[in-house]
Order: sequence, then structure tokens, then C-alpha cells
Amino acid sequence: MTQPNPAGLEDVVAGTSEICFIDGKEGRLLYRGYDVRDLAEHATFEEVVYLLWHGRLPNRAELDAFVQQLRSQQALPGQVLELIRHIPPATHPMAALRTAVSFLGTLDPEQDDQSREANLRRATRLVAQFPTLVAAIERVRQGKEPVAPRRDLSLAANFLYMLRGEEPSPLHAEVMNVALVLHADHELNASTFAARVVAATLSDMYSAITAALGALKGPLHGGANEQVMRTLLEIGSPERAEAWVKHALAQRRRIMGFGHRVYKTEDPRATILRRLSRKVAEAAGELRWFEISQAVERAVAAEKGLHPNVDFYSASTYYVMGIPFELYTPIFAVSRISGWTAHVLEQYANKRLIRPRAEYTGPTHRPWVPLERR
Repeated sequence: MTQPNPAGLEDVVAGTSEICFIDGKEGRLLYRGYDVRDLAEHATFEEVVYLLWHGRLPNRAELDAFVQQLRSQQALPGQVLELIRHIPPATHPMAALRTAVSFLGTLDPEQDDQSREANLRRATRLVAQFPTLVAAIERVRQGKEPVAPRRDLSLAANFLYMLRGEEPSPLHAEVMNVALVLHADHELNASTFAARVVAATLSDMYSAITAALGALKGPLHGGANEQVMRTLLEIGSPERAEAWVKHALAQRRRIMGFGHRVYKTEDPRATILRRLSRKVAEAAGELRWFEISQAVERAVAAEKGLHPNVDFYSASTYYVMGIPFELYTPIFAVSRISGWTAHVLEQYANKRLIRPRAEYTGPTHRPWVPLERR
């Protein structure tokens, strides 16, 4: 068995959870026991949210009621829209999203109620409002007015509608739904762990989610698919990919979108996104970015033996869909808010403060030296 590495808590078991399981050897990702490949093929994102929170898939009546609850909570308070308008346009959308979510907490109508029922209502508001927040932030950054959400569209389709101001094609709505399903949860990654640490103090859900967003904003956790797209733009053509990869490796540059701390084979989400990237590219008649991606994948496999992860093919998929790459990490958050809230709810039920120890490596028994003798 691999020995845990305390430097990055690698392979250190920090708690128990019934929400998500990663089988790194077999390349499987399970939400509450369901394989993500089955969910990506058959489920709506709304069904996955229900599954993560309640431990089972909803029946038709439960799903219909849940969808209506989400749709009734999509609109943002006017104070939040006003805040977004005052955020400097050069601010990265992740910083704007973190700030807006923290502000949302001050408007919580149930601040004194920390029951599970009240926290489920908070989670519902957060999942419903994240697409609206991200779309509004981007619209204002572009000097445009935010688009109000519609109650007749799925969360995935509604996000694209609010972002563009027009209803998305069925293909784009389908692809966005699958992307949200794939990113919904991933066990104790950095942002989820941050959320659970805050929730373990019995702080409010908005504080826990703000902490998660702060962790996701860091480039070693979020932002990889944004950097992947910048790489593809730098390479420019499939013919240049192999030489670019060799040169980057010779310079000890990190090639984003490859390898994973847990998976020892291909990330199953990358397998699905590779197929979606091709599908979107063929529909748009723009295969260039998919072909560059494939050429980079072959070159990295030959040079380093690494597999692509979830970030690699999501980059070209979103780009061909016309989504600005500054939004790639916020879109991750639009999905992962479902998993974050599930973990926060689970942590609240645990009622145990997370307080690990550190292995001290500094000096001991140092004698006191008076100031005039130092």
C-alpha cells in the first residue's frame, strides 16, 4: 500500500463520507454509488444535485417539485446585482463570484436557523443562483445588462441563455448539462476540504462556500482548463504540437490538463469530454482546437506517459461553444456548488471539529537570549 505523504496530505484519510468515491486504479468515479458515466449519459444535473443531497435519485414527482424549487430561486436580489455593477471590470470572475457569494450570506432571510431544513433551503438557493451570478458577472464585465433567468429552462440551458441573451441550441444545452454532471463532486479535493473545515466549526453555509471558492481560485486547483486553452492558442496548429510539448518539457514547464493525484489511469470524465469536444467541433465545422488537443495528448503520452484529466478537453469544448476562458473556472463552480453543499450538509451532521496535527520539523530547546546580546 502507498504510504501517505504528509506534505500534501496525499493518501491521508481525513474523514468518512458517503457522497463520492474515486477508484484511481480502475478509473471510476461514483456519486453515491452511481458511476459518473451512467449519470452523464442519462441524468440531468438537477437529478444529480438531488442525489448528492439525499443519497438517492428522485422519482418523477420529487424531481418535478425539486426543479420548481430551483427555478423559483434563480433570480438575484437587487443588492447583489448592484454589487456586481460596482466590481471593477478587470477583476477576474472568480474573485467577483467569491465576493458576491459572501455578500449573499448577509441577505440570508434565515440567518438564525441552522436546522437541516433551513440549510437545504440555503443549498437550493445557492445551486439555483450560481448560474445567474456567473452569467451576470460576465455580462457586466462586457458592459452589458444581466439577463433575467427563465423558468422554463434547465439550469444548464438557462446558464447559456443568461450568458448569451439567446436560447442555446439543443446540442449546447446537452453538452453543458453533461459538463455540470461531470464536475459535480470529486471527493476531498482542496475546495471541498476547505468547505468542510469551515462547516466543521458550525460556521454558516455561505462562509463555507466562500472558503471553497477561495481554494478553487488558486491555480493549483482551479483554472487548469483556462490554461489549457491558452496553451492551445499558443500552439496554433496540430503540426506544431509535438515540438511545442518537447520544448515545454525541456524548459521544465508544466503542461496543464494532464495527470492527477488520485487517478492512475485516464480520468473517466476526460473520456466523456473528449467525445463531447469532437461532437461540438464537428457541429460547428471547427475541428482545429480538437485536433490540436489530440496532437498534444499524443505527444504528452509519448514523452511522459500521462493521461488527460477533466480539464483538458473541457477547454476546447467550451471555447468552440463561444465561452470566454476566464469563465471556465466559474463554470466549474456552477457545477461543484452541488457537491460543496452536499459535503457541508454531511459535515454539519457529523458535528465534529476538524483539527489535524502537524509534524513539527523546527528546532527545540532554544535558549532565551536577552535583546542586548543578540
